[in-house]
Amino acid sequence: MLAKSRKRATGRRRGRAPAFAGLFATLGDETRLALVATLASGEPRSIAELTAGSKLTRQAITKHLRVLERAGMVRCARAGRESRFAFDPRPVEEMREYLESVSAQWDAALGRLRDFVEK
Repeated sequence: MLAKSRKRATGRRRGRAPAFAGLFATLGDETRLALVATLASGEPRSIAELTAGSKLTRQAITKHLRVLERAGMVRCARAGRESRFAFDPRPVEEMREYLESVSAQWDAALGRLRDFVEK
């Protein structure tokens, strides 16, 4: 019974990995990572606010925001004539939980290896 539940849990974790690969790829871009860091402050921002102090055009920032939006890390809401972008932490939290589970698996594997070597 234990082996079956362990196998199912492991299969579920592996099944989630491809979804996280897209999130990692999205955050692998320096500009998008900087946008997430800026938006993580909790304050929704307009494209003009996000472009201020940047060498990038509004069009380039918009393109990166749309990639983040498709990945579920950013939400867009209209406020009059302007679009305001806000960070959605759920995908990052799910990614963190996944990484913690992988870390626990590695810790367990290393513990078994240490026990084997020390015997």
